[in-house]
Amino acid sequence: MEPTLRDPTDPLIDHAEGQHFLNEAFKVIVEEVLCKGTDATQKVCEWKEPDELAVLLDLELREMGEPRGRLLQRVRDVAKFSVKTSHPRFFNQQFAGVDYHSLAGRFLTEALNTNLFTYEVAPVFVLMENEVLRSLRQLLGWTEGDGIFCPGGSMSNMYAINLARYRLFPEVKSQGLWSVPRLAIFTSPESHYSVRKGAAFLGFGTDSLILVNVDDRGHMIPEDLDEKIELSKSQGVVPLLVSCTSGTTVQGAFDPLDQIADVCGKHKLWMHVDAAWGGSVLFSKQHRSLMKGIDRADSVAWNPHKMLLAGLQCSALLLKDTSQCHGANASYLFQQDKFYDVNLDVGDKSVQCSRKADCLKLWLMWKAIGSNGFEERLFRSVKHTFFYWSVNVCFEFPLCAQPEFVNVCFWFIPPSLRGKEGNADYPSRLAKVAPVIKERMMKKGTLMVGYQPLGDKVNFFRVTVFSPLISHKDLDFFLDEIERLGINL
Repeated sequence: MEPTLRDPTDPLIDHAEGQHFLNEAFKVIVEEVLCKGTDATQKVCEWKEPDELAVLLDLELREMGEPRGRLLQRVRDVAKFSVKTSHPRFFNQQFAGVDYHSLAGRFLTEALNTNLFTYEVAPVFVLMENEVLRSLRQLLGWTEGDGIFCPGGSMSNMYAINLARYRLFPEVKSQGLWSVPRLAIFTSPESHYSVRKGAAFLGFGTDSLILVNVDDRGHMIPEDLDEKIELSKSQGVVPLLVSCTSGTTVQGAFDPLDQIADVCGKHKLWMHVDAAWGGSVLFSKQHRSLMKGIDRADSVAWNPHKMLLAGLQCSALLLKDTSQCHGANASYLFQQDKFYDVNLDVGDKSVQCSRKADCLKLWLMWKAIGSNGFEERLFRSVKHTFFYWSVNVCFEFPLCAQPEFVNVCFWFIPPSLRGKEGNADYPSRLAKVAPVIKERMMKKGTLMVGYQPLGDKVNFFRVTVFSPLISHKDLDFFLDEIERLGINL
């Protein structure tokens, strides 16, 4: 049977129609996401229950396509019912706000639709990524090294673990796990959960993860690290890597890198620093001391899509040396007799084949505001954070000392619980406050902030303040709204 030829006016092949749709869709995106979505008078979210939302979006995929008008309504509905993460009252995650230079880079990356694996396919981005990574390494105090942009900080942490194992036991690449002894990874209980996931995913097993004690503020205790390494050795286990954290997810704690580096040097362990959240303090002359000793690390994970607002996703793994362990030498991509320098074919460093040009959004933003602009943003974030911390009316903080970074953790104490701290049921009743307030704020759509327990501390709110769109008016609203939503609990 002869194939049916498409009508030349079919939008699937009509470029003029496609471009017209794109222009109209872009207007909707600007209106719904970048105008309404950053307007404090608009809702942060339009909450719907899953069944209702599925009907509103009409998610079913059908054989026949839809006309442009209906498709534009689809675009508008997706924008309307999505959470507005650029909203000045979105405090829920460690990504928020919008930088328009970075956003322009994200649009350009999508339009160019290239793959960052060879110079012939992505010449601009190969050179750009190398320069951005070099500049990030300079902030660490490294004059040489390597790196790669990864699909998220979790992958950066897993890359580091795999590289550490390969450096100590290179035969693992060809011979597999049976060729290596039992290995141990050391981290703190407040490290990112990706370290535990990585231990499982890479074949170490979660039992190989040894948790090092932390102090009241969440900092890893170097003396306990040393003791646990010695204990592991006495049990026939080979210590491999210490995963420190610069900016823990909940408390924003910075592990004492210099002292940990001393321990790693003593035992010849790979020192990895997960600075996905806190790495951006390196732009601040005033606060970079929080990461004193970072130059002694072997690898660093850093997510510019968090504090720097580069936009999801933008995650760098930085390496002090140039050791490789992921190459597969695919001859159909990485031919060694090309007419240009084949060292520019960077794709074999990655476990991925397809890889987006995540460097562009950071490069364009950095070009626009410079390192000084990043430093000013950090200053504003810290200033806002200390405004929060200074307000302690009807709010009680789990931590006595002032915040170390831009994480503020607190309980809201409703009138019914004030003065009843000694009651036996106080902790269990307090634990229910944050979840109820969270439900109310989501359904009202006025605010989004996260909560969690930590150790023996029951559910409390965690606020991170770093979007440049946030004003003192938004901070005042936040505190007032929490009280309004929880006053009758």
